[in-house]
Amino acid sequence: MGRMSKVVLRYLKSNGRLNSVIFSNIQLADGKPHAVILWLSGLQQGLSTIELYLDCLQVGAIEDLPKPFSMLSQKLVTVELRIFQEKPQDTLDELKLVTGGTLAEVGNLQDCFLQQIEPVPQYTGDYSRQLMGQMMQMNQILADVKDLLRQQVKETTFLRNTIAECQACGLGTVSFPTQLPRRPKPKCEVNSCFRGVRCVETAEGFQCGPCPEGLTGNGITCSDIDECRYNPCFPGVRCVNTAPGFQCETCPPGYTGQTIQGIGISYAKSNKQVCLDIDECQNGGLGVCVPNSHCINTLGSYHCGQCKPGYTGDQIRGCQAERSCRNRALNPCSIHARCIEERRGECGIGWAGDGYICGKDVDIDGYPNEELSCTAENCRKDNCRFVPNSGQEDADGDGVGDACDDDADGDGIPNEQDNCVLAPNVNQRNSDQDIFGDACDNCRNILNNDQRDTDGDGKGDACDDDMDGDGIKNLLDNCQRIPNEDQEDTDNDGVGDACDSCPTVSNPNQSDVDNDLVGDSCDTNQDSDGDGHQDSTDNCPAVINSSQLDTDKDGLGDECDEDDDNDGIPDLLPPGPDNCRLVPNPGQEDDNGDGVGDVCESDFDQDTVIDRIDVCPENAEITLTDFRAYQTVVLDPEGDAQIDPNWVVLNQGMEIVQTMNSDPGLAVGYTAFNGVDFEGTFHVNTVTDDDYAGFIFGYQDSSSFYVVMWKQTEQTYWQATPFRAVAEPGIQLKAVKSKTGPGEHLRNSLWHTGDTSDQVRLLWKDPRNVGWKDKVSYRWFLQHRPQIGYIRARFYEGSDLVADSGVTIDTTMRGGRLGVFCFSQENIIWSNLKYRCNDKMFWDLAKADCKQHFKQNCSYSYDIDPSPAPFAKSQTPSQRTSKNFKRSNLVLGIFKK
Repeated sequence: MGRMSKVVLRYLKSNGRLNSVIFSNIQLADGKPHAVILWLSGLQQGLSTIELYLDCLQVGAIEDLPKPFSMLSQKLVTVELRIFQEKPQDTLDELKLVTGGTLAEVGNLQDCFLQQIEPVPQYTGDYSRQLMGQMMQMNQILADVKDLLRQQVKETTFLRNTIAECQACGLGTVSFPTQLPRRPKPKCEVNSCFRGVRCVETAEGFQCGPCPEGLTGNGITCSDIDECRYNPCFPGVRCVNTAPGFQCETCPPGYTGQTIQGIGISYAKSNKQVCLDIDECQNGGLGVCVPNSHCINTLGSYHCGQCKPGYTGDQIRGCQAERSCRNRALNPCSIHARCIEERRGECGIGWAGDGYICGKDVDIDGYPNEELSCTAENCRKDNCRFVPNSGQEDADGDGVGDACDDDADGDGIPNEQDNCVLAPNVNQRNSDQDIFGDACDNCRNILNNDQRDTDGDGKGDACDDDMDGDGIKNLLDNCQRIPNEDQEDTDNDGVGDACDSCPTVSNPNQSDVDNDLVGDSCDTNQDSDGDGHQDSTDNCPAVINSSQLDTDKDGLGDECDEDDDNDGIPDLLPPGPDNCRLVPNPGQEDDNGDGVGDVCESDFDQDTVIDRIDVCPENAEITLTDFRAYQTVVLDPEGDAQIDPNWVVLNQGMEIVQTMNSDPGLAVGYTAFNGVDFEGTFHVNTVTDDDYAGFIFGYQDSSSFYVVMWKQTEQTYWQATPFRAVAEPGIQLKAVKSKTGPGEHLRNSLWHTGDTSDQVRLLWKDPRNVGWKDKVSYRWFLQHRPQIGYIRARFYEGSDLVADSGVTIDTTMRGGRLGVFCFSQENIIWSNLKYRCNDKMFWDLAKADCKQHFKQNCSYSYDIDPSPAPFAKSQTPSQRTSKNFKRSNLVLGIFKK
């Protein structure tokens, strides 16, 4: 047996050959004590049977064996028991041999009632062949016989001394007769009873007293009791059975208590080991968790939680006092410095996660390549590892994102052939013969390839009798695509004010040649401050405010309004400053004295989006990045060389895809910005073509905008009229100020690398002349501060910076709208788009970059605040913006020293 899960019985045949009987799958090699009975019957008859019992249950039986003892005489014979030298890992407590008697009598020696179990498989075959591979283990197997025979016949006293001596003997031979003459009744001798048991002589012979504590038997033979069966030890603590007695090891980690040991069942039942939980979090968990964090005690353990209120960090970085620009006591900045709240929980470029745990993000779409051990949405494994898809769309739910799934709807039809890419339709039925099958067509019986659905009710505009969902049928609605229940029409031109590009001047045709959302009939193009809004409609005509924010709706933009919320407390001038500049609070309540009024605490503009995640915390009209509403601008409307772009918006407006090899075109959001940070991931998801893609900012009209564009290879435009345009590879930053507007001149000027008179100026070009790579993701970061003309663009491939425009100062456009740009390139993805209002940094940017721009030290002049620092100590962060200078028509001068 030993460490094998089988029992082997070997015998020598009359022909001198060894045979064996094998019992398999016998669970003895588990380190625990067992009682084993090997019962042999019919050894001298025609049929022989061997039965094996383990802990009083039959575990094997073999019948019809050869006649191993058929040559034995019925007369007295000698039985020889050979016991080989035991190995260190083997133990034999007692060996008992019984000749004659019944199986029940033998069972009594084990204090058990033997029961038959389910029949076991019969073992047949060539036993000699089974033996040949085990001859080298002869000594171990013969020694294992000791584990099978644990009891000795109680009544056979003449074997007692002999067998007891064999427990410690080596290789030896014991001979005895199978039939003995009658002997006189035994008397007490030295070894009549078990060691330590009292022997008493009676008329019937000697009688032994009870076994010692911790042992069981008849006094002649005593075996150890396994007290561990009665679970005296604490759960999880190892119980060691000794002979006699037991011992419990030390309490588990995280618990305290004593080791115990004892003898006997009664002691084991009445003296259970007690282990008490250690409270590692005593004294605040000092030495266990980082200071100023939560320690949570658990049974046998603990875990460290988040930082306590007022502290920030984690168990790796530690918990430091949460610095706050709005709390004077926690403001870390100098009184002469501007305090800027940092955004928390952001992983670096090319990485994704919750900010505390970050994993590689090869396609830079905000999702890591592999699942992270954190709970944030951005800890999930990217379902398209190499194709950016910031919305993780998966129409068929197969775990592979639509952006990289060849059969996105799982209907067995490849996307290229499927007329409903995202809706299963094996039959491909298409009643109106447009490019959309019935299963996904929002107008099944009317051809509408644009699938436009203004009110989002699932019914396409082409078949919806109330496109804007305002309750007024299209035939009667003066603004069919903009809800306007009042149907107000100031100029009586049949176009409601809500959608009229000239609400006070009749223009029923709504012509808008320059695509600035102002109709030609009222478009003067007179813009004194250059912010993209003509003076006649600008709510601050002399102050740059492209966003046109007017919080109190009094017709005066916030940038030139002394009291933005109209609560009687001036924004900055005495008796102000107003501690809630955008929310009326004439009482100026401020319970915590942090300089921010109670009504706007944590949500300064009261737009229900907390400042920490609000992309424009001081503009209630802009809360989240969203390009779902956009204006399409065709830059070569007369050209017929290519088709117009096809724009698809995903991820709730934070991802745009352009699918066609098209003429130059723009998709422009309707939100206008002053200072802004604009970022996104650029990816060309094809190996076809090598043309232009990029993004725009400062868009004011189709003749006035900035564009960052990237060409893959050098190429001459195929239409040489009106001039030969040559594109060089690499990234370019251009200011578009076209006198002709959209058409062939602007088209060729955009293609051409360099300046073109009255059309485009090249502000910067990447000197590396390196084109974009097929199916590689790039992350761009743009900073635009139109108040001073600051522009800077950076590009990253993975986490590596591959291009940096440095600081460019240009004031052609003083703010405007954002969008994306394509020219003759299909399958472009702009993913994980983000924009943020940011006027607060323009002083810092100016200071940091002045030297770089002029190659020497600079000084600054401004006509407000004569103190050395541009920001007063008492001002709150929300007031430390360009707002500080708006009333004086700020003119920032950057002079060489």
